[in-house]
Amino acid sequence: MSNILNPEIAARIKRNEAGLFAAVVQEKSTGAVLMMAWMDDEALARTLATRKATYFSRSRNEYWVKGETSGHTQFVHEVRLDCDGDTVLLVVDQVGAACHTGTHTCFDTDVLLQP
Repeated sequence: MSNILNPEIAARIKRNEAGLFAAVVQEKSTGAVLMMAWMDDEALARTLATRKATYFSRSRNEYWVKGETSGHTQFVHEVRLDCDGDTVLLVVDQVGAACHTGTHTCFDTDVLLQP
């Protein structure tokens, strides 16, 4: 498995000062937005190579594969780069909770505006 991102893809990505970019995660079966996490080139390369969602933890300063310790895995079906090149969208099959609080999505706490 190569942890080196394809140079053509890498050239299109805009990173923050820490070399990271946002990854938004969407559930394939429901369309629900599950979570947002950070990636760098290596995390994206690992994800593309394995189809296991791999992120970079800013607090622990290390890579983590979603579900590696919790069993709440994400199988990646698609990865898309947004028009600005600063965010990727992962379309996944989620097993168990996506949120570290134990809920299915990180976006179920506070509704700030509704129709």
